[in-house]
Amino acid sequence: MKPEEVLKSIEALAPRRGLPIIGPKRGKFLDEVIEVHEPSTILEVGTLVGYSAIRMGRHLKAGQKITCVELREDMARIARSNINKAGLSDRIEVIVGDAMKVLPTLTGSLDMAFFDAVKEDYLAYLEHVERLLHKGSVVVADNVKSHASEVANYLEYVRNSGGYASTYREAPPNFGTGPGDAVEVSVKL
Repeated sequence: MKPEEVLKSIEALAPRRGLPIIGPKRGKFLDEVIEVHEPSTILEVGTLVGYSAIRMGRHLKAGQKITCVELREDMARIARSNINKAGLSDRIEVIVGDAMKVLPTLTGSLDMAFFDAVKEDYLAYLEHVERLLHKGSVVVADNVKSHASEVANYLEYVRNSGGYASTYREAPPNFGTGPGDAVEVSVKL
């Protein structure tokens, strides 16, 4: 299957199964970040069924890589299956584990990080990987509107620490009605 076909199949299941994927509307912000910043090394915290990893991975070239951290083994298994169906197993690796334990063990350099897991831990995730970021690295945090109180300390940091140029990007709901949601895109200065 093509990556787009796998994405469409996940999008069809998400509302019925209550899967909180970034979806096609906010997902366009991920597409834009990949196109503008051209990251070679990406970290995703919170993979669920692999939707956003596939969404990002379809833009990568051979040799570029996404490392995903997913807490739940059952979700990681589904994510790996979807990633394999999309033909992106050579670019996307799924690690099972608690991000708070996995992130401190990572080495190398990151061009991009995407946070979509425990909202209260976004700032801790950033603190664990900040040593791997460089000038121009971009950090994307999902659900910053729907979980504004949980991510308040993270938003305060990326907006006011002087270390990032940060932009709030809001999108309408992916499926049906509702308030929609937003991502915060922060580029390391």
